[in-house]
Amino acid sequence: MLVIRPAKTCDVKAIRELVDSYAAPGQMLAKETVTLYEGVQEFTVAELDGKVVGCGALHTLWEDLAEVRTVAVKESLHKQGIGNKLMERIIERAREIGVERIFCLTFQTEFFSRHGFVEIHGTPVDSDVYQQLLRSYDAGVAEFLDLESVKPNTLGNTRMLLNL
Repeated sequence: MLVIRPAKTCDVKAIRELVDSYAAPGQMLAKETVTLYEGVQEFTVAELDGKVVGCGALHTLWEDLAEVRTVAVKESLHKQGIGNKLMERIIERAREIGVERIFCLTFQTEFFSRHGFVEIHGTPVDSDVYQQLLRSYDAGVAEFLDLESVKPNTLGNTRMLLNL
């Protein structure tokens, strides 16, 4: 039976394996294990028969804006709706915390389009918020801001946005 639930610290090893399976071929940014533990409360996991087989995170960027990150499903279980169920829960969580827009940077445009995301160009925040976000140390925020320093890591990704 598939269970979609908040991640626990004991899930980080499985999340690490999922991230590595996508980061090695360049489909996802690599993440340090310490970063996964620090952000465990942002993660939702898909558990099948007691094993974590999928994950995704919602990272708040600003009052009305969050980023969906690190969406991954074990490759052997693709096309079974697990990623869709994860995204449904992540979007539900965004609404619960008051987010009005969700950003993603992805190669999987078809998947995110099915959830209402549309391709955007530029950064959808006003200049005051942009200046505040520049103060963040978070690599995902740098990706969102489209800073030159992250271009080598994100080349070819599509910027997408969902308005809730």
